[in-house]
Amino acid sequence: MDALTLHRIHFGFTITYHYLFPQLTMGLALLIVVLKTMALRTNDERYNVAARFWARIFSVNFLLGVVTGIPMEFQFGTNWSEFSRLTGGVIGQPLAMEGVFSFFLESAFLGLFLFGEKRLSKLAHWGAAFLVFLGSWISGFFILVTDAWMQHPVAYRLLPNGVYEVTSFWGLIMNPWAWLQYAHNMSGAVITGAFVMAAVGALYVLQKRESDYGKIFLKVGVVAGLISCIAQIFPTGDLHGKYMARHQPVAVAGMEGLFRSEKGAPIVLMGQPDVEAQRIDNPLAVNKVLSFLIYGTGAAEVKGLDEYPRDQWPSNLPLLFYSYHIMAGLGTYFAGLMVVAGFLLWRKKLYTERWILWPILLSFPLPYIANTAGWMTSGSRLETESGERSRRMS
Repeated sequence: MDALTLHRIHFGFTITYHYLFPQLTMGLALLIVVLKTMALRTNDERYNVAARFWARIFSVNFLLGVVTGIPMEFQFGTNWSEFSRLTGGVIGQPLAMEGVFSFFLESAFLGLFLFGEKRLSKLAHWGAAFLVFLGSWISGFFILVTDAWMQHPVAYRLLPNGVYEVTSFWGLIMNPWAWLQYAHNMSGAVITGAFVMAAVGALYVLQKRESDYGKIFLKVGVVAGLISCIAQIFPTGDLHGKYMARHQPVAVAGMEGLFRSEKGAPIVLMGQPDVEAQRIDNPLAVNKVLSFLIYGTGAAEVKGLDEYPRDQWPSNLPLLFYSYHIMAGLGTYFAGLMVVAGFLLWRKKLYTERWILWPILLSFPLPYIANTAGWMTSGSRLETESGERSRRMS
């Protein structure tokens, strides 16, 4: 095993473990604001109690996110020192802003929210919850601006010594890739928060304890889960996929396992990529769907991997293929589950139907898997795009 592979495993483990915590805090931050808003609107103390309960879960995950996130800052220098030296003038800016602005905003008002409820008015306490939410979501934005620049660099110039520098700060911030990826990522975080909250509610209802709070958790979790699952697919996933097809076509071909260009390209739901034979074994495919999803017509041609030199292909194509399909498959399952649960909630039958409560309860780990698979997909695409960009610049 070479040093590069070890560095990737090392950094990959750190960042995967770290993101288990922020995805929940970013999702819960919004749901806590919803609970506090319901408490203000209805004057029902149960919503305040529910908000305090989830604030404790939030604070534990926030702490663990900080502890696991600090090593990543050092690993930019220890694992990717040359990359950091060359691009630090660009990616250092949003990373620094994430720490100086959003992190301190979130942590300061989290303290007020946790310990200031008896000292603040109801509206001021709601404001503290909102600023915690705002800080956590701004934090996610700056991180994704950094990743988006690596995926789709804008507003930079290359100096004679090989170092990159920013030519327009607002150009960096307004990178279209960043906004599309941000919307997609944050809807994924809300899915995690919603599924965890709904799962706790399902547990309470199934065990017939704290049923009032179980019903609140189920209602808020299912409604938020339904909205975020739909947003994850359309418009965020759809727009991101189309933008990616224009700017990273070789990565899209790898994700879809499309080895040869094809008009009316099918979408492969299941299968095993055979890179040497350049085919998908045991495919379960739906004809013309991929062409329609990317170009809006089933007759359009989608470029396959055969259009690109072999050294531009993803180095680990099976990982890219499987991680993408795990993410997409679970996302489809989430949407289906939330549609059924939302229908039963509307019909006032959700709390008594055990056959749906059990899947809600048992599904709580799956958003973590889906988000992890999504970031593995993004990382595999980044490797492909970075390699192609380096060849163009050399």
